Amino acid sequence: MRKPLLAALLCLTVTATGCGATVESSPDAKSAAVTLTNCGREVTYDEVPERVVTNDVGITELMFALDLEDRMAGYAMPDDKGDLRGVPWKDGYDKVAWLSKDQLTKENVLDARADLVLAGWNYGFREDSGFTPDALEKLGIPSYVLTESCRNGRSKTARGIMPPLDALYTDLTNLGRLFGVEERAAALIAGFRKTIADVRAKAPAGADRPSVFLYDSGRDTPFTAGRYAAPEQIITEAGGVNVMHDVADSWTTVGWESVVRRDPDVIVICDYGDVSAEQKEEFLLSHAALRDVSAVRHRRIISLDYADLVESPRNPSAIARLGVYLRGVPGDSR
Repeated sequence: MRKPLLAALLCLTVTATGCGATVESSPDAKSAAVTLTNCGREVTYDEVPERVVTNDVGITELMFALDLEDRMAGYAMPDDKGDLRGVPWKDGYDKVAWLSKDQLTKENVLDARADLVLAGWNYGFREDSGFTPDALEKLGIPSYVLTESCRNGRSKTARGIMPPLDALYTDLTNLGRLFGVEERAAALIAGFRKTIADVRAKAPAGADRPSVFLYDSGRDTPFTAGRYAAPEQIITEAGGVNVMHDVADSWTTVGWESVVRRDPDVIVICDYGDVSAEQKEEFLLSHAALRDVSAVRHRRIISLDYADLVESPRNPSAIARLGVYLRGVPGDSR
């Protein structure tokens, strides 16, 4: 599914420095401590990490986009997260050890002699297995929590504390400070903002904005994206309206009746896992409850990769590609 267009779009966002170029050197491990705000609390890192381990594709590519492969000891990632050959940071995957095709554990973190774990709630951190920032702290291993996944206090599991693109920029800025590559982080963010602004300038406005439902998975109940998950702003900036904007969570489960009631004009499929995008589309088109939904009646269904739709440096290119699709949705056919 990965196409050369993805690499080209992402390279456009970093023209100030060149795609994959090193902007500045990281400081040595004896540099002064850095205090960052992560998920609403201040966290102090006593030294610059030299053996970072990451969990999942989007988080791993945050490090790659900042040219920090040399600061990594490895990553964990299932092998169902799409074709990695066309990404601008392919060299990072070639250079850094693939520790696990499942998730990080205390054991593989210790085996890697990690001095920082970069993960998120439901992106590696999980209470059921005891793999949490608190548990790692007891082992003397610092952590950083992906901002998209910060728990927001509305329930025991609700996540998200800020608009998704702000979360992306926050993490790039924080990692830039921690590793002494602030200029690289700023250049990435500026490029991303320009890419998104260019899409926004061409996007439908007002009543012409198509409504969009993000379908991740699930047959009995769909797993989708509320207003704190990356698809919220991917859809919005591309010129659409997320039909689950009122859900104060990131990734979560809703009922099919709520999808039918909101009658989306377009469905975006999150492509990953054992069930292919084609199989997901076939299910949506054949699901009796959805037969009167506009997106199904008009067969307006598009797939984006998992790494496009979670917090990652691929978000701006996903906005650009979805923007092209949404501009082709006729307003008078909804």
